[in-house]
Amino acid sequence: MARDIIYLYDLKVDTIIGIFEWERRVRQTVSLDLEMATDIRRAAASDAIEDTLDYKAVAKAVIRFVEESRFQLVETLAERVAELVMREFGVPWLRLRVNKKGAIRGARDVGVLIERGEAG
Repeated sequence: MARDIIYLYDLKVDTIIGIFEWERRVRQTVSLDLEMATDIRRAAASDAIEDTLDYKAVAKAVIRFVEESRFQLVETLAERVAELVMREFGVPWLRLRVNKKGAIRGARDVGVLIERGEAG
């Protein structure tokens, strides 16, 4: 069985995220890394975008969703993005990192990393 991954790294989106009052009033930038399982053999043979996981379409859907979201927790945002990608694009497995830079003084990065679905 093929184990192919299509990925999007450092997809930056401005959104309302956080538990503090000030966080509910300002948009913060989150960065998302997505690794999505797929089988690229059909696309490789046909050289047609219709036969692959269109990462531009995934990015547009994720950006739209995250921009409109108003979650308090990064964990909730990650779970909902994973559900969206798996449901709308038929992705059987994904790894998603949501990074909320600057959330902790002294730390370069902070966030969550989740895996959902069957790796194949």
